[in-house]
Amino acid sequence: MENDKIIVQLFASELQFRLASAVRLATTNKKQPLDLPMEWVHGKHSVKYNEVALRQDQADYAAWLLRQSATFLMATEIKNAIVAVISNPIDHQDKDVSNAFQIARFIRNAFTHHPFRPIWSIEKKYQGKKFTVADIIELDTTDLHGKPFNWRHYGGPLAILRLSHFVRFEVLKDKGKKPSERIFPKPKNEYIQQGSLILKKVSKIPKGAKRVNITGKIVDLGGGHKLEFCGENKEIKRQR
Repeated sequence: MENDKIIVQLFASELQFRLASAVRLATTNKKQPLDLPMEWVHGKHSVKYNEVALRQDQADYAAWLLRQSATFLMATEIKNAIVAVISNPIDHQDKDVSNAFQIARFIRNAFTHHPFRPIWSIEKKYQGKKFTVADIIELDTTDLHGKPFNWRHYGGPLAILRLSHFVRFEVLKDKGKKPSERIFPKPKNEYIQQGSLILKKVSKIPKGAKRVNITGKIVDLGGGHKLEFCGENKEIKRQR
């Protein structure tokens, strides 16, 4: 029963990450309602609408922070889940399990002390080492201690999500369906996302869209993103 509770807690952190990701996508596309009560009473306190209302730019920033926080909370729950079932995870004979714990612990430590501007805090004996979990995630601690947190150091939010899946199914032995086995109806709007670049599928060219003159096979979208046209059928290949 205790193992089941741990699985539920870890899965709950994944759900929060998934919802935060949906909220951020909707907010970026200005589809997320920003409605709040005209008056909100809770306990002995009450606030008016103008005290809690959000501007669109504030919502954009808050949605980004929400997903960041959900990502780091997931890392915290990964660490907690491993500790709950393995007494000494650092010295565990399975290196994937040991490294999963260490990576989650390092991320938790960075987030806990500086939630909005995480800073790596790596003990000296673990500096200059590489921690890898299968083909899921890798963290090289060389010259990381004291530096600002960067998603490139560990592979980004999806690496954490995959790490959570690894711990839930391989360590905790969750008997539920794996994420790839779940069946969902198609969403109303279809998006493809690469990093922070969002591409939306449309049935026709939107009104007011600006025409881009393409002189070559590659279109620079800015921010390190490019579109490459491949073959005679003009199939678009996404590039980082």
